[in-house]
Amino acid sequence: MLLRCGSRVLDLSRPCVMGVLNITPDSFSDGGELLDGARPRIDRVLRRAQKMLAGGAAILDVGGESTRPGAARVGEQEEIDRVAPVVEALAARFDMVVSVDTSTPRLMREAAALGAGMINDVRALGRRGALEAVVASEVALCLMHMQGEPGTMQAEPRYVDVCAEVRDFLLDRAAACERAGIASERLVIDPGFGFGKTLAHNLALLADLPVLAGCGYPVLVGMSRKSMVGAITGRTVRGRLAGGLALATLAAHAGARIVRSHDVAATCDALKVVAAVNEGA
Repeated sequence: MLLRCGSRVLDLSRPCVMGVLNITPDSFSDGGELLDGARPRIDRVLRRAQKMLAGGAAILDVGGESTRPGAARVGEQEEIDRVAPVVEALAARFDMVVSVDTSTPRLMREAAALGAGMINDVRALGRRGALEAVVASEVALCLMHMQGEPGTMQAEPRYVDVCAEVRDFLLDRAAACERAGIASERLVIDPGFGFGKTLAHNLALLADLPVLAGCGYPVLVGMSRKSMVGAITGRTVRGRLAGGLALATLAAHAGARIVRSHDVAATCDALKVVAAVNEGA
């Protein structure tokens, strides 16, 4: 399975890791670590990126707006000011896929022009102009499911059949993208663990992941350090590595092709074990 990411092609025959670079003051796990006031600390970003690439990351995902539960929205220019210099620096320094975690059409266009190879949109191109921004580029696109908005999504999420509803939404959005001219080889889908879901919803989606993975698009999952790990283990954010690795392993074994993680080296090791087992079966 190959994913077209602008000028690069990513081989997804084995599951790979997407490393997280949050250029935000308020992300739940590492907010503020890569910022100096309102500006990104490029030196810190490059050091962390180098460490993640050495650990085995295939993609680095840069985000300038926190989407944690309860997060406030960031202004368009502020988000661009945080992210654009980072994308430019990463693309100039490293030969790998730079992803941008954004729902903002203007940033999508600027990031693609600066060398980003992927857009990771938690709103699945729901904002006006977002679809057109991606169509105009050659970047890959991850479509994620979210019920509601980050500020309120965990207030009282409800579904009749969470697996069917999430799957139908993602396939509908993928079909809309293809109709607009985005080739299927550029598309990834993400069930959105923790985005408008209870623990029971998340566990149901994980159990159903082989069905989603069989729908024809690569599946991305992001469960690293999330509250679902804390709910299961009782651990605080910094103590959730073991639980996160267990979830990453289960997801990859169920067919996920990209695992988004803060803990790149450990996650890469876990996925190597999954690949060895799957290939030896």
